Amino acid sequence: MTEQPKRKPKKTDEFHDTANLIADEVRFALNKVDPTSAEELLEAILAADQVFVIGVGRVFLALQGFAKRLAHLGVRVYLVGQITEPAIGPRDLLIIGSGSGESLVPVAIARKAKSLGARIAHIGSNPASSLRPITDIFVRIPTCTKLERPDEIQSQQPMTTLFDQSLLLFGDALCMMISRRRNLDTKALWKHHANLE
Repeated sequence: MTEQPKRKPKKTDEFHDTANLIADEVRFALNKVDPTSAEELLEAILAADQVFVIGVGRVFLALQGFAKRLAHLGVRVYLVGQITEPAIGPRDLLIIGSGSGESLVPVAIARKAKSLGARIAHIGSNPASSLRPITDIFVRIPTCTKLERPDEIQSQQPMTTLFDQSLLLFGDALCMMISRRRNLDTKALWKHHANLE
């Protein structure tokens, strides 16, 4: 297992120590991401006519935040299963979030999308998952998964929390890069923000 510096919370300031521990873990995990794979995903998003995202549980919540931010940047993006989801095709991209790469629904959706000609991007931790043979782009965030591979980053947080957190901030970093590439005026992005609130 890949170890990282451990920090024990002090009783006197447990909240700040715990928050710093989490921030340190996420920083450590994101620094392990191959920037070439991140760049490849960024370019695929910009080249796609439409972007679709799929995941389950907390991973899907992180992906929803990513999709929302992509929409703010003017990307045509859809959550798989939403009632207004259009057809996917050869000029489109499906992004799957799955640490293990073995979650049943995302794997099945990926196979279907591949059969329809779409490109497949997987953001996960397991480089040898069932998704690997059909994945065009793989971005590895090598955090702990339920598979407990020996090269995974260990976390003091429960279960696969570190992957969920890292995925959310990875998406934010990618969106910031897209904004810079397109030279977008951040104030002008409010025109894409929901206003029925």
